[in-house]
Amino acid sequence: MIRQALARFMSGRYGGDQLNLFLIVVYVVLYVLSLILRWPVLNLLTLVLLIIAFFRMLSRNIDRRRAENTKFLQITRPVLRNFKTLRVRVSDRDHRYFKCPNCGQQMRVPRGKGRITVHCRSCGATFEEKS
Repeated sequence: MIRQALARFMSGRYGGDQLNLFLIVVYVVLYVLSLILRWPVLNLLTLVLLIIAFFRMLSRNIDRRRAENTKFLQITRPVLRNFKTLRVRVSDRDHRYFKCPNCGQQMRVPRGKGRITVHCRSCGATFEEKS
């Protein structure tokens, strides 16, 4: 019964997305900091973040909220890609990663082969690198 009432209430509203999740995570972090530091400014900032998150969830202007989320994803995608690449590079013990000195293309070679000649597939440059 409550589930149906909530579904009727949320019908036609935007709901949650990645930007809302980010706002709520930042809210929780700042809230914990405000409990520790007892700064009134942090309390106000956490309240503003929570209001923005709820406003976005309950908004009926779906196109605008979708555009905001798309812009947020465009901004955060390179950062997340860098973290994912770093995680892969740290966990991969079989290869050595480096960038082409000519075009900056990221490449990998097997470890333990000594000095090898590498040919870049992007720009065609050839150079020596220690594996």
